Amino acid sequence: MRVPNYLGLDGFRFGWVAAWIDERGDHGFDYSPGLTRLLAMSHARAMIDMPIGLKPSGYRACDLRARELVGPAVFLGARRDLWTFSDMAAANGYYWEQEGKGRGVSAQLWNIRDKIRDVDAIMTPERQATTGEAHPELIFWNLAGRVRLAKKTMAEGREQRIALLAQRGFTRLPRWLTQRQGTGIGCDDLIDACACAVAARDSTQRVGGDEIDSRGLRMEINY
Repeated sequence: MRVPNYLGLDGFRFGWVAAWIDERGDHGFDYSPGLTRLLAMSHARAMIDMPIGLKPSGYRACDLRARELVGPAVFLGARRDLWTFSDMAAANGYYWEQEGKGRGVSAQLWNIRDKIRDVDAIMTPERQATTGEAHPELIFWNLAGRVRLAKKTMAEGREQRIALLAQRGFTRLPRWLTQRQGTGIGCDDLIDACACAVAARDSTQRVGGDEIDSRGLRMEINY
């Protein structure tokens, strides 16, 4: 009998990186310019580090709650059609006029607008039953006993995250981090994909879930 795979996905500069792990602990990673081939890999459940379920205006309740728990690593302001603006200034000008000064989008969120669009284009309420949104920092917060780790940009923070993932079965990750050279995949991208795979296998908790967008998608973050 085939052992189910659990898939975690994160965006990177040139596309998407996916890490997978099964219930026996076998694990691997792959990457692709688009989501389609990666999501076609056999899996019982997938988690992706990208907003699913978008409001036309305002901040999602799940993002506000997640930010209370883990801080500014959670970006605010993911909205449907963000990707239609010509530049960040145009987006913020519109949102400030509609919602008030300071209610715009950050450079970090603006830079992933095309990835948000890619996920929004493939998501349906039916698909959301097996492909959910996760946030790596919430996952690590939970795995560490609900305490915040050192920043992931610091050597200490990176080692903390790698150690937590090794405890959950991703023992090959240190080797993978040397093998990614030349792919464009950042250390954090691969680490975050592994965290999402752990959540796909183990997560039973979430923030949000009460808000539903215009396409019937739940706005929730699993961890």
